[in-house]
Amino acid sequence: MTHVDSSFLIDLLREHARQRPGPATGFLESHAGESLGASVFVACELEAGAGRAAHPDRERSRVRGVLQSLAIAYPDERFAAAYGELFARITARGHAVSQMDLLIATAAVVNGVPLLTANEKHFAVVPDLRIVTYR
Repeated sequence: MTHVDSSFLIDLLREHARQRPGPATGFLESHAGESLGASVFVACELEAGAGRAAHPDRERSRVRGVLQSLAIAYPDERFAAAYGELFARITARGHAVSQMDLLIATAAVVNGVPLLTANEKHFAVVPDLRIVTYR
């Protein structure tokens, strides 16, 4: 299992809308047997973006369609402690990470899976996170 970041799903949706395969589609094709998941926080980011779209109902439908193909990971009893520990380690080193990115990264760390993203630099400061890129 690999967790996907919002960047991957946004790229995938854009490639599909343009009807032109790109790096996200290529990753899917080359990893056809691999199961993908996303944290509920990725779903939240996509839903928020859909709500701001020019045609929100159409965009929500597209977002929900892609989310249905993923295993959605919800926080469990391990999550809060892991988030707190990662935050403390990151800030002790003098680094910063957005709260949403840290929530997404924590879900991958807690579940022991890599995170697939186009935004490697957003997540590079997160200890114990395995990052996979597709570009």
